[in-house]
Amino acid sequence: MARSYHGPLFHRPIRDVRRFFTTLFVLALLAAFGAAGAGWWWVHHPLPLKAPTVDLSIEPGTLPRGVAQAVQDAGVQVDPRLLFLWFRVSGEGPRIKAGSYELERGVTPRRLLDKLARGEESLRAVTLVEGWNIRQLRAALAKADQLKPDTAKLTEPELMKLLGRDGVAGEGRFFPDTYTYARGSSDVKVLQRALRAMDKRLAQAWAQRSPASVLKTPEEALILASIVEKETGKASDRTMIASVFQNRLRVGMPLQTDPTVIYGLGENFDGNLRKVHLQTDSPYNTYLRAGLPPTPIAMPGKASLLAAVQPAEGKFLYFVAKGDGSSHFSASLDEHNRAVNRYQRGQ
Repeated sequence: MARSYHGPLFHRPIRDVRRFFTTLFVLALLAAFGAAGAGWWWVHHPLPLKAPTVDLSIEPGTLPRGVAQAVQDAGVQVDPRLLFLWFRVSGEGPRIKAGSYELERGVTPRRLLDKLARGEESLRAVTLVEGWNIRQLRAALAKADQLKPDTAKLTEPELMKLLGRDGVAGEGRFFPDTYTYARGSSDVKVLQRALRAMDKRLAQAWAQRSPASVLKTPEEALILASIVEKETGKASDRTMIASVFQNRLRVGMPLQTDPTVIYGLGENFDGNLRKVHLQTDSPYNTYLRAGLPPTPIAMPGKASLLAAVQPAEGKFLYFVAKGDGSSHFSASLDEHNRAVNRYQRGQ
């Protein structure tokens, strides 16, 4: 006799199905949490590098996928597909900036993306020193770390034409300062910045010139400032030295300054200024020619620019080095001769 079934016809199968989907949901949830945990670990775990530091260059217009590939090509041992996915999921990919970057061991995907999105480039620096001439400036640029020497083979006139100052002497036109630049940058960019900086500083100084100044143009101020820069041994003497030269210009007296003569000798100067040099005519021999030389003789700093246009008050026409970096100033030749005997001849 057949047994009759008194329970719900589909009760047990439905219960099994529910168990199956509950288990599947739990497993999926655990997998999701596991994936999230793995993802969090990867994002904050250091990436392997082929060297202690690697240089990464991102060209303008590179898309996030190309950035991920560039990271791998630079020497970071990472799957670019995974890195690109991180860029997308984070939402920061579009903010990645072009530039030159230096990646060090210990960098994580999170830190890498922060660096690229903020544009934290690997910067180098070159310092242009007050009182340098243009030969020294160009030599420093040629030796600067990771700076492309695009102007190295140009003559000075060619260089100034490239910078938009055709026919203008390059001497004294660049402001002495420390300039940072990205790895692989062109020296043209540094020179452009230094040129603009000098334009700005000179304009600011000229706007503050003393009403009593004998200087007629910003160009004259730049030339005088370069002389003051080379003649100054002690910072507090700058305005006094500028006063001496302005007083000499006012009365038509030759400037008689050694640095201009030395500049005129160029690379022929061996470090010893002789009497024959002072007696040899050149556009820069201010013993034989009245007025200012035709161009600056060095890069003046801000203090010398201001001193040139705001000289100290007084009737001083002479000064002599005292041997301690400072100078003694005199209003008459007799007083000056006594100062020379005292400080230079020990009499």
